[in-house]
Amino acid sequence: DVTPEMVEGIIRKVKPDYIQCDSKGHPGFSSYPTKVGTPAPGFVKDPLRIWRDVTAEHGVALYVHHSGVWDTEALRQHPSWSCVRETGKRHPDSTSLFSPYVDKVLIPQIKELSDEYDVDGIWIDGECWAACQDYGAKVLRKFREETGIEEVPRKPDDPCFFEFTEFIREAFRHYLNHYVTEVHKHNPDFQICSNWAYSSYMPEPVEIDVDFLSGDYPLTNSVNMARLESRCLVYQGKPWDLMAWGFTSRWEECSRTLKSAVQMMQEAAVTISQGGGIQFYFQQRLDGSISEWQMEPMAEVAKFCRERQDFCHGAVPVPQIAMVYPGKAYYRKCARIFSPWSSSGDRLLDPMRGVLQNLLDSQNIVDITMEHQITGRMNDYPLIVLPEWGYLDKKFKDELLAYVEEGGNLLLVGPEAAALFKRQLGVRFVGKSETMEHWLMHDGYMCNLKTPTQKVVIKDSARSFGELFEENNDQCASIPAASIAKCGKGRIAAIYTNLGERYDKARNSVSRDFLNSLVCELFPTPLVEVSGSHLVDVAATRKDGKLMINLINTSGPHGDDNVYVFDEIQPVGPLEISI
Repeated sequence: DVTPEMVEGIIRKVKPDYIQCDSKGHPGFSSYPTKVGTPAPGFVKDPLRIWRDVTAEHGVALYVHHSGVWDTEALRQHPSWSCVRETGKRHPDSTSLFSPYVDKVLIPQIKELSDEYDVDGIWIDGECWAACQDYGAKVLRKFREETGIEEVPRKPDDPCFFEFTEFIREAFRHYLNHYVTEVHKHNPDFQICSNWAYSSYMPEPVEIDVDFLSGDYPLTNSVNMARLESRCLVYQGKPWDLMAWGFTSRWEECSRTLKSAVQMMQEAAVTISQGGGIQFYFQQRLDGSISEWQMEPMAEVAKFCRERQDFCHGAVPVPQIAMVYPGKAYYRKCARIFSPWSSSGDRLLDPMRGVLQNLLDSQNIVDITMEHQITGRMNDYPLIVLPEWGYLDKKFKDELLAYVEEGGNLLLVGPEAAALFKRQLGVRFVGKSETMEHWLMHDGYMCNLKTPTQKVVIKDSARSFGELFEENNDQCASIPAASIAKCGKGRIAAIYTNLGERYDKARNSVSRDFLNSLVCELFPTPLVEVSGSHLVDVAATRKDGKLMINLINTSGPHGDDNVYVFDEIQPVGPLEISI
C-alpha cells in the first residue's frame, strides 16, 4: 500500500535531507522483491522502487535499514552458518562471523540495492551488538592455532575468557572490513554505516572505511541516552548522527505511542548541540506504508532543527572538562562482544552516564574522550575526570600522570579509579571497597548513598574534602568522602564512593552539588558559567571561527519510564550567563 503520494507527502511536509526505509529486518525477509535473498511473500508491487523513484525526483537521498549479523531466515535455511553457543546448540538468530553468510547473502544484497535501485547508502543493523561468542569447531580450532590457548573458556569467570572474546571481536572487525571494502570496490559512492560501530558500544579508533557513524538510542530515557551517545561520536572523525525513536513504550509491550513534537525536539536539541545530525524512526506498517498523520509533528521537529542548523551542524566542541572513556577497561568488563553488559547483568555504561548527568546538571561543559581521542592532547583540558573505571593501559596512565605533574587537574570517581593512583593520592586504603550505606554531608544537607565505598586515611600530603557519615546524623563517626593532593605542578583528587552509579539510579541534589563543588575547586575558571537553573545543559562549540554557546532545556519527565508521552517542558530561568 505504499504510494508515490505518500512519499511525496513526507518530502513536502518534513523536507528531509534523506529518507531511510526498510530493506531487511532481523527476521531476514526482504521488504522488496530481492533476487539474491529471501523476499517477504505476497508482493503485488515493488515498494522500494516507489521510494527510490519519488526521492530521486525530488533530489532527496534514499538509505535503507538492513539487518546484518542478525538474520533468522538465512539461518533457518542454512543452519551451519549460525554461531554455536557455549552449550553446543546453534544460535537461531546470530550468524557466525566465520561463515559464508557475508559473501553469499549480505554483500550480494547490498550490491543489488546499489545496482538495481540506485540506493545512496545503507544503515546496517543487528551488527556489533548482535555478534556472539562462537564455539563452532572451525572457530575453536582457529582460536587455538592463533593464541596457543588449548582450554577454551565457556563462562566469563573462566581463564582466558577475555582473550577468547577479543578473538571474536577481531573476527567482527574482519567481517566489517571485508564487506565495506568489497562494496566500495563495486561502488565507491555507496555510503555504509554499521549500527553502533565505533560508538560507546565499540570504543576504539575508526580503522575501517565506513562512511558515517550512527546508533539508535533507546525509546525511553532518551534525553539522558543522547547526552552520552552524542559525546561518544563527536571525536571519531566521521560524519555522524543519532537515530531517535519517534514513539515510546516499554520493550516488553507491543503497543507503541507516538512522542509529542516537543518531546522529539528536546531529544534533537541534545544531539545537534554537539554538532551531529538527527534522524527519527517511525514504524512502517506490515504492508510497507506509513501513518501519514505522524509526519505533521515530524514537520514541526524538522523546522526546529533547521532553525538551528547553521549554528550547530558540524560545529566542534571547545575543550573544558574531559571525561575519559577507557575502551580497554570496557572490553575487560564486557561479557558480550560489543554490547555493554557485564557478566552479572549490570549495564556497564550506567556509572559513566551517571557522572556525566551529574556534571551536566551543574551546567559544566563536558566531553567524553576515548583513549585514542585524548592521547597527545590532554593539555587542551583544564580538568580530566576518570569515572568509575578500574583499568588503564600503562602507557595511557603514565601520560595522565605527566599531564598532572605538568599542571593539569585529574579527578577520579569511585574506589576502582582511585585505586589506580593510590601513591599519588597520598592516602592509605583501609581494607577493600565494599557496598555499604553512608550519608554524604554537603552544605548543611545529607543524602543516602548505598554503593561501593572505600575507607581511606588521609596523610599529610593530602587534604580531606567532604564527609561520609555512618548514620543519618552528622554527630556520628565519618570517613572522608574525597581528597585532594598536589602532584607536581598539578592536583589529583578522588571520590571514594561510586557517585555516578548512584546518581544514575537515584539522582539527588546533594551529591550533584558535592561533585560540582569539588570540580570548582579543581577548575575555578571555566569558559562559561550559567546559573539560575539546574535544568539546563551547556555546550560550547566553535563553527566558522565563532564561539557558540548552546543552552538546552532538560526539564520534563524524560527520565521517567512511567511517562510515555509529555508535551510540556517547563520554562527555566532567568539565567545569568558569564563568558
